[in-house]
Amino acid sequence: MLIDTHTHLYLRHFDHDRDDMMRRAVANGVSVCYLPNVDSTTTDAMLTLEAAWPDRCFAMMGIHPCSINQDFEQELSHARGWLDRRTFVAIGEIGMDLHWDKTHQKEQESAFRTQIQWAIEFGLPIVIHSRNATDECLDIVADEYQTGLTGIFHCFSGSMEQAQRAVDLDFYLGIGGVLTYKNSAGLDDIVREITLDRLVLETDSPYLPPVPHRGKRNESAYLRFVAEKMAQLRGVDLRTIAEATTKNAQKIFSKIPISTGVIG
Repeated sequence: MLIDTHTHLYLRHFDHDRDDMMRRAVANGVSVCYLPNVDSTTTDAMLTLEAAWPDRCFAMMGIHPCSINQDFEQELSHARGWLDRRTFVAIGEIGMDLHWDKTHQKEQESAFRTQIQWAIEFGLPIVIHSRNATDECLDIVADEYQTGLTGIFHCFSGSMEQAQRAVDLDFYLGIGGVLTYKNSAGLDDIVREITLDRLVLETDSPYLPPVPHRGKRNESAYLRFVAEKMAQLRGVDLRTIAEATTKNAQKIFSKIPISTGVIG
């Protein structure tokens, strides 16, 4: 059993074959998919997918940092309304993205802090997007930290020092298709060195497909390639990786997944 801890299967990229794609995921050992929200424009599609596959797909609620601008309070109000209305498995994906534009850095910081406080209030983990902003996100998490706060640094791409700092803050590292790339920017060393009880698997579908599917649309069925690469790097068998990363995911999220292997 594998768990995809971060996948956007509700996006338009899957509109023509979503059910077939879900069946491929199950056939390749992916029993559960966790769905991070992007913003107010994606919530309905995400919740529709969760309702269609209730034993397979579990929704988070949060606002992606790239959707944070001068009107970010409206987006936060949307997310907060849903959190007050029903249960989600995590606050995500949230954080900071300074790759494209730093215009709204202060707004991103404010929204990130607010959503961390929601996680503490509701007793939920957080799923952090930290592109070109790993130190900034680590600093904010450390500043806002309270006992019990945990979560995932999604698509981790930082240094060994940053990885260890995240672990010391009781966070996990989300490892995806980048691990399979010839130039994984040191991620291979991090996967070898960080203890296995702090690693989880993800695809970030439809983005960042692993080798041998690089350049194509990513999907949860491809999670196996990430798991196989992790097993190779750590010198263990695939079952060891599957069992450890599944256990880690179940620790993080509030809703324990069902692993029947049967199409629902």
